[in-house]
Amino acid sequence: MTTPYGTADAPLLVVRGEAAFDVEPELARIAVTVSARGRDRRATLDDLTRRNTLALDLVRSYGDAVAHLSTGAVSITPELSDHGRGERVRSHHGRVQCGAELTDFTILGELTARLADLEMTRIDGPWWSLRPDSPVHAEARRRAVGDALQRAREYAEALGTSIAALLELADTGVERPHPARAPVERGMRRAAFADQDQPAEPLDLEVPRLRISAQVSAQFSMRPPRL
Repeated sequence: MTTPYGTADAPLLVVRGEAAFDVEPELARIAVTVSARGRDRRATLDDLTRRNTLALDLVRSYGDAVAHLSTGAVSITPELSDHGRGERVRSHHGRVQCGAELTDFTILGELTARLADLEMTRIDGPWWSLRPDSPVHAEARRRAVGDALQRAREYAEALGTSIAALLELADTGVERPHPARAPVERGMRRAAFADQDQPAEPLDLEVPRLRISAQVSAQFSMRPPRL
């Protein structure tokens, strides 16, 4: 029986396997914040509802290009007057946040520009990522395991022997994708409009490449080398 700490008859070999490569993102996420402010509470709420509906309808109009749309935090806050006694409300502030995930990046510049052109609307993003079930994650793990196996064989070969069995394989972590150093030289589509009455011109956005990586730790037993 092979012991986990190795013996002269079954030496233990511990190696690390790594993989890192660049891939195209699969999702782009943007955050949309719609605001309203006024002295009258009901009028402020009505303005907020109308603006939020306009923003959501605009995002939904892009159909299958939008993978997910959700509403986040909603707030209606009274602002009290600095003067006078009692709870005297000077104005009301309303805000609604929503998030959208897009799979078609060709419409991203157009959508963000049209959203930003809406009244009292703020846009944040985009944030680029892979799908949670993307096969890229499995590919990174396969490459990390392959690297560990190759390293083990090379170490064993350096000793004039070969590996005998895998004793343990540990996943030491898959890093979250992050932008690679060099962005893809590819712009979003542009559109020219004749006058200011037309929708805002699409933003020219660059899609970055993402760096995906994986690491494993592996333990092998070796056939006894002749030293």
